[in-house]
Amino acid sequence: MITIMLVDDHPVIRRGLRAVLEVESDFQVIGEAGDGLEAVSLAQSLRPNVMLLDLMMKGINGIEVARQLSRRSVKLGIIIFSVLGSEHYVLEALRAGALGYVLKDAPSEELVTAVRKVADGDRYLCAPLQEQPFLQQLSGGDSKDWYHLLTTREREVLQLSVQGNTCSEVAGQLGISRRTVESHRANMMRKLGLSSLAGLYHYALQNGTLLNSSEYSVNGEKR
Repeated sequence: MITIMLVDDHPVIRRGLRAVLEVESDFQVIGEAGDGLEAVSLAQSLRPNVMLLDLMMKGINGIEVARQLSRRSVKLGIIIFSVLGSEHYVLEALRAGALGYVLKDAPSEELVTAVRKVADGDRYLCAPLQEQPFLQQLSGGDSKDWYHLLTTREREVLQLSVQGNTCSEVAGQLGISRRTVESHRANMMRKLGLSSLAGLYHYALQNGTLLNSSEYSVNGEKR
């Protein structure tokens, strides 16, 4: 039996995925999560064989979920399931530990194939991505961009902040103090040579590592 966890912030998408996957007699959906922080916690307790993971979510994004689970040695095959298929996101997801990448407009049969391949430990990319020349960059080692200067907690604080959460709201979601959040923000600005929160948020969005959304805010001086 292949056990599966679904991670997407839209309940209707999770219901649709469950309906498609549970037609297969050897598939069992054992858990669902609606945001990145919940996904990391639940995956560590449920230990599914495969996780279907969206990229753009509240909390931390799918790339950071994959990175954290990989660093914590949680043994599962991650498939990014997203409308986003640009070079940057595919490469970052695979470098973060994902084994599969399937676009949301792919046929359901391809999603089933991806689950089986990844459950066996193989990499699987949906058809539009399989022949992309940028995949050759994976042999060049880990990404060296600025984002890798930050700690796991700093990335969590940054992602929650850019989504428009106040300092107190970030502290509440991560279970840390407001002062600790302020300290993390100051450390990030120091590492990146920036002098303001607004500059930090602009830098993050312009460099493309944080997934853009109309809900995100870059006017963070009072946060």
